Amino acid sequence: MSQPLFSIRSVLAMTLLITVGAGCVALGLWQLDRAAERRATAATIAQGRSANALNLNSLPVTPRALANWTPAAVQGRWRSEYSVLLDNRNLEGRPGLWLATPLVMADGRAILVLRGWFARPLGDQKAPVVSTPQELQDIKGELAEHVPRLFELWTSNKQSELSFDTQQSLGQNRLASDKQTVGDQPSPGAIDTAKLPRLQNLTLTELEKRSGLTLLPVVLLQTSPTNDALIRVWPEPSVDADKNVGYAMQWFGFATICLIALIVFGWRARRHR
Repeated sequence: MSQPLFSIRSVLAMTLLITVGAGCVALGLWQLDRAAERRATAATIAQGRSANALNLNSLPVTPRALANWTPAAVQGRWRSEYSVLLDNRNLEGRPGLWLATPLVMADGRAILVLRGWFARPLGDQKAPVVSTPQELQDIKGELAEHVPRLFELWTSNKQSELSFDTQQSLGQNRLASDKQTVGDQPSPGAIDTAKLPRLQNLTLTELEKRSGLTLLPVVLLQTSPTNDALIRVWPEPSVDADKNVGYAMQWFGFATICLIALIVFGWRARRHR
């Protein structure tokens, strides 16, 4: 009776090497897919930013026209009473918030403008009062399909926390001719951020429902300078495809090691048969 070519232990060891090697190949291919996705994202950003700036006041609302990263300009007036703070927006490791305010155009349409970032007040620090002129504004920026989201647990089970104290907000935004300030109330044409609703995520549908405004289906990330002391540095997706290619090469290298080990192991097992 002849002995089997490989012992059970040899078969198990070779099976393990094949499994590990196949897993390494799969991970390498996945990294190459991620690299391709990042290259596509980089191309989309470059294409959007190279387009001519859109004039939102005269723009027909079409998804193709309102593409991500497209530069845009709009003229209108702030609706400060519907401002919102977006929480947990870090900048260079510093915790902070984004201020978002709708801007209403002459035809009644509005667009939500992400105006900028400010550091989270700590300890006895007071929340900033942000200059928000009531005069006609010319704002420039880049379009985004929605407000950038953060991961939020149990989002589907949470009821909306968005509500507006319009009487208080309207009192903060009287006509510029009214120069009176009472106590700690901000001057007309300014927003006291300590009194604004604060959310982690915000959808345009929710804001439209709560405010009654007719919003464009995009957000404008403001880039033009205004005298409000806000920092306008917006997050961008990672487009470093070379990193993914490097990881893929590492996984393919591990797969090659498994293949060599499999060949050597099989050759030795057969030799000592």
